[in-house]
Amino acid sequence: MLKYILKRLVMMIPVLIGVSFVVFTMMYFTPGDPARIILGESAKEHEVEAFRDELGLNDPFLLQYGNYLKNLTLKGDLGTSYSTGKPVTEEIVNRFPTTMLLAAMSILLAALIGIPVGIIAATKQYSVFDNVGTILSLVGVSMPNFWQGLVLIIIFSVMLGWLPASGFYGPLYWILPAITVGTSSAATIMRMTRSSMLEVIRQDYIRTARAKGQSEKKVIMKHALSNALIPVITVVGLSLGILLGGAVLTESVFSIPGLGKLMIDSIKQKNYPMVQGGVLFIAIIFCFINLAVDLLYAFVDPRIKSQYKSMRKTGKRAVKM
Repeated sequence: MLKYILKRLVMMIPVLIGVSFVVFTMMYFTPGDPARIILGESAKEHEVEAFRDELGLNDPFLLQYGNYLKNLTLKGDLGTSYSTGKPVTEEIVNRFPTTMLLAAMSILLAALIGIPVGIIAATKQYSVFDNVGTILSLVGVSMPNFWQGLVLIIIFSVMLGWLPASGFYGPLYWILPAITVGTSSAATIMRMTRSSMLEVIRQDYIRTARAKGQSEKKVIMKHALSNALIPVITVVGLSLGILLGGAVLTESVFSIPGLGKLMIDSIKQKNYPMVQGGVLFIAIIFCFINLAVDLLYAFVDPRIKSQYKSMRKTGKRAVKM
């Protein structure tokens, strides 16, 4: 297990280098001058040029990228934000807890809705509950988050006045954003749970468990669900990774000071270091979540755990030989 984890961590290095290069290239060649955007249209040309020299924007592409990689690998420095003058790492650390709270609430809501509804829809296939759940899941998957967020604001903030329309300052402010993000993720989780359960409950060992006289609840929860959870865990992990990367549209609609809104504002300002550092941070989050999901498989599926043990025994035998 430890060898597998170390191998995955080493494999992250080329992935992160590739991500940094792609993002750096895209930001370099996109139109717009960050120096002009920061100083404003009223700034004189010599002032803009001097500011470009100060930021190193007049250096060749490869030299700029080389300096970025050098500072990143040797000093762990993601750079300094053009707009605020603060370190990029500090900006990300300040914004990430807000995004993490939104992601945690949203994925918890999605799992609490999606998994039970998916199980019931699979066990009562083609029933009214199954048809209604399938229709609602299709609506949830198809509905854009920003549109759903605006509708919720109009209904619960403008018309009814029950909940605040923007900000993230307390529990009342969390409800609408969590519902907006959580329901779309719940629809995906529900569809995956339903399809996975339908595949599992048709297996021979499920019929054998029923033939032995076990209750339907025990057959579904103990035998079927444990084997159907692998793809569901994958979907939940990927959804969590996306949300931790910043629910960009939702944070913009509700004016939430999270990582997603920070990235949107930085792209508009051509804030190269902030965008590069943010995307690199998101890539690291994704890599660690994928690693955690792979390790979680071993605790859910005994077959995978036995594979890890057999690999470890084989490795010890090879060392002895």
